[in-house]
Amino acid sequence: MARQITIPEHITVGTLAEKLDLPVVKLVGELMKNGIMMTVNEKIDVDTANIIISELDLEVELVAEEAKDEPKITKVISTDKDATARPPVVAVMGHVDHGKTSLLDAIRTSDTAAKEAGGITQHISAYQITHGDRKLTFLDTPGHEAFSALREHGALLTDVAVIVIAADDGIKPQTVEAIRFARKANAKIVVAVNKMDKEGANIDRIKQQLSEHDLLIEEWGGDIVVVPVSAKTKAGIPELLDMILLVSDVEELKANAKAPARGLIIESHMETGRGAVAVALVQEGTLEANDFIVVGSTYAKVRNLETTDARAIKTAGPSTPVQIIGFKAMPEFGDEFYVVKNEKEARSLAATAAHGKSSSSQSGMTSSELLRIISRKTSVTEFNVLIKADVQGSLTSVADSLKSLDTDEVATRIVGSGVGNITENDILMAQTTDAIIYGFHMSLSSDMKQLAHRHNVDIRMFNIIYELIDDVRAELGSRLGPEVIDTPAGRLVIKGIFRTTKDEVICGGEVTKGKLVFPALANHLRNDELLETVEIVSLKRGPQDTKEVEKGEMCGMSYKPSDKPDIEEGDHFEFFTREVKERTL
Repeated sequence: MARQITIPEHITVGTLAEKLDLPVVKLVGELMKNGIMMTVNEKIDVDTANIIISELDLEVELVAEEAKDEPKITKVISTDKDATARPPVVAVMGHVDHGKTSLLDAIRTSDTAAKEAGGITQHISAYQITHGDRKLTFLDTPGHEAFSALREHGALLTDVAVIVIAADDGIKPQTVEAIRFARKANAKIVVAVNKMDKEGANIDRIKQQLSEHDLLIEEWGGDIVVVPVSAKTKAGIPELLDMILLVSDVEELKANAKAPARGLIIESHMETGRGAVAVALVQEGTLEANDFIVVGSTYAKVRNLETTDARAIKTAGPSTPVQIIGFKAMPEFGDEFYVVKNEKEARSLAATAAHGKSSSSQSGMTSSELLRIISRKTSVTEFNVLIKADVQGSLTSVADSLKSLDTDEVATRIVGSGVGNITENDILMAQTTDAIIYGFHMSLSSDMKQLAHRHNVDIRMFNIIYELIDDVRAELGSRLGPEVIDTPAGRLVIKGIFRTTKDEVICGGEVTKGKLVFPALANHLRNDELLETVEIVSLKRGPQDTKEVEKGEMCGMSYKPSDKPDIEEGDHFEFFTREVKERTL
């Protein structure tokens, strides 16, 4: 039975070697052999350590010490005595092309859909509208399957999830996924049946489909509200907004606007002249210009506070989406932000977080990735890529999508990634690692284009994520070996041997199974033992060449022996055809 050793969740390589009574050089060597470059003083997590131990065949099991759960930010449901009503946060979700963004455009009378590449949302966007005398905050989440990580973040921020379903199309896989996300976040669900103006619209079919996914509508005794709408004609929009407010009123949404502000980063990117810009949702408290905030391993003095359409504001209360300018480095998508007293405290907390992150990063490799590498065949072919994207959320989605394409034979290796324009360093890294650079949702300067040409670096720019994924899939497919398909034909039993040379054997016999075809290959068997596989040179019925010989007929044939001719009466030749196909993922 394996001996158990209790260690911290993260432990230095040197300390681990001591606990295992191993020379530290041996442990470092094993890590390097598995693609992890670590020094004695760098930290490794328990899962990765256990994988390495299994590779060393040690009868030891490492168990992590119990640690206190870190608070994780989710929806704010405040019971504070100072809490007051706050606007609902509404995520609009559903299948690609079902009109989510067009519906939001109808609500805020803008034209975002026309600006999005391919007509699909590729970032989380957020904004606030006023309906009557009430405010509502909307999140528009991407529809393509590659953006499931972004979509899940959108659901976790949400009080009410509006599931958009096209009246002429019905429930699709991403609709089901959106329903799952909404349930996971405990969000109230409102179904907007869009495109009611189109021929073929069938709301009754959609109500039936909803019941198949355990969403029972109100008129059938359930609690799911269904609102027919048309983004094109704007019919049903006021009713939809009224229903969202009604559903959220039941929840009695509150937050303390007087508390220190905290919330979540829902997008981040770099802007020329402004530096790192984050789109965030304030979940509690009031964020003010000149506040100091900490986000993971970076911090900011809020130099500019803006609405998401770039209007300057001085304060932002609960449920307000804002743009924050003033970060020292770009914050991570999905990280929590919170206000602290001063810059000294902000700098200290960010530095502590940065140290913890670097100590546990294992050169950017997780234990699951390491396990995949160890278990993968040594003959795997890797396709090196370097990814640059316009915003952090898109970068995460692209990277996750490319990893999902990996097989036991071919895999994508991301040698570098980052947010912002393609730089000289990116091109030099791509040249060194023989990588293709993929740019998503950005432009390429003429200087970088010329530099890439000089260094023979391939740069491919995409504005639509599924086109980028398809390109990588095609590259991986081209690295797969061809697929060989053998199709059985018929069997010939040898009755006579007419001529044998080192280059050709001429013989004849009876077809006892199936149908012989030409051209073909054949397995030469004697007493069910395979002697060789040969190429058939000709097939004859009498003196005439033929392409086919049916079961029960006699025929002659000639073939090329692969070695010294060895044939006897009674031998069998199992004919088959062989097709070589290019493989795709």
